[in-house]
Amino acid sequence: MIYQTLSYEIKERVALIRITSPKTGPLNSDQLTDELTDLCAEIGTSGEARVVILGNIGENTFFEQGNDPGSALRSISEPIARLDLPVIASIDEDAVGQGLELALACDIRVSVEASRFGFPHIHKGIIPSDGGTQRLPRLVGRSRALEMILIGEMIDAQEAYRLGLVNEIVPPRDLATVVMKMAQEMASKGPIALRYAKEAIYKGMDMTLEQGLRLEADLYLLIHTSKDRTEGISAFREKRTPKFEGK
Repeated sequence: MIYQTLSYEIKERVALIRITSPKTGPLNSDQLTDELTDLCAEIGTSGEARVVILGNIGENTFFEQGNDPGSALRSISEPIARLDLPVIASIDEDAVGQGLELALACDIRVSVEASRFGFPHIHKGIIPSDGGTQRLPRLVGRSRALEMILIGEMIDAQEAYRLGLVNEIVPPRDLATVVMKMAQEMASKGPIALRYAKEAIYKGMDMTLEQGLRLEADLYLLIHTSKDRTEGISAFREKRTPKFEGK
């Protein structure tokens, strides 16, 4: 499929998605939502990729929420959040408004030193509507999320790192290399284990500790029935790199 708002390629089991900003005018958010939904569904079912990198997340990528009457009704972030593969956000500029919401839908965020982050919606009399009020407090805590959203303040990359909003800060020249190395390291691991670990963490956060522990144990036992588990043990005993097949 040919995408108008996205570029997409797979390198060594890593899917690279970049949002393509138009040369003139704002990006069509409805078209982006449709294309991102289709692409994420393809990635999730094809089995070609084990990790996803999402790049070109910035404040100028999207309609500012509130300008487009339909933008608050459709989620751009949800297709990314629904992926059961690990997703790394590669942030090479500011992540503001819906751009930050998209970054929050990813599992790991790596940014450049000059990036800034924030939800300025309150200044326009509106609120984040693509997951910002829900994902931000789960990541940085309720108190700090309230401060960022109710005041509409911007924070720099160092503060974002201190809060746990971003996992790593790198110079611009190193961003692509660092993110790809991280993705390839994950992609070399067992794909079933990657999916189950992500599922255990996300679902467990909304459960009691007892329920979460039970989910973890169930998923652990399921892995024991896979060929990847057998391959992992064999590779360890034979002192070689395992060849996981996701089965």
